Amino acid sequence: HQLDVFCPGFVSDCLETMEEIAISGREQFHAAGGTQYHYIPCLNTDEYWIEALRLIIQQQLAGWIA
Repeated sequence: HQLDVFCPGFVSDCLETMEEIAISGREQFHAAGGTQYHYIPCLNTDEYWIEALRLIIQQQLAGWIA
């Protein structure tokens, strides 16, 4: 059995995410008989994500700041 896991509600990894999802989740999956567990990291500081975030913020603040 295989499982790929990601957290779409988070835009960056933190210690809590890593501990609960990447480490504990893997242990629980393997204990239940799973064989391949793949944690997909958050977007973090990927240049494309930072640019997309800048564009979203710029669009949402249009007219509020110069």
